[in-house]
Amino acid sequence: MAATEQGQDLHLTMANEDYLECMVRIEQEEGAEGGVRSVDIATRLEVSKASVNKAVSVLKAQGLVEQAHYGRVMLTPRGREIGEAVWYRHRLLRTFLIKELGVPFERADEEACQMEHAVSEDTMNRWLTYLEGQNIMVGEE
Repeated sequence: MAATEQGQDLHLTMANEDYLECMVRIEQEEGAEGGVRSVDIATRLEVSKASVNKAVSVLKAQGLVEQAHYGRVMLTPRGREIGEAVWYRHRLLRTFLIKELGVPFERADEEACQMEHAVSEDTMNRWLTYLEGQNIMVGEE
């Protein structure tokens, strides 16, 4: 089962997928191997720390993250798999918008985030396969 389909089976909201994606991004970009600070998630997503705490509680209940009392948030293997899948879709869509349509980076980034949640899993998989077949690869923007 694809990672994003797992997210659907868990009935993750778009926001919860964004939290997982954000944690993956922080880990990759900042080398946060020991987990991610809630304040860093709040800053990146421009939400309150209370919102992060609420989301972490939901994700924790679903087995997607772990957190010691007020400690760093750590993705479980399943949470990381879903977060990485969402981040991959985001980057591929953003690359397409920039390279093929000439959309400026900031707008492409914002719209890719919206698109990654708005299209059915089947359509998204077909689109990603098409883009990959056109040699539109992640990280080329």
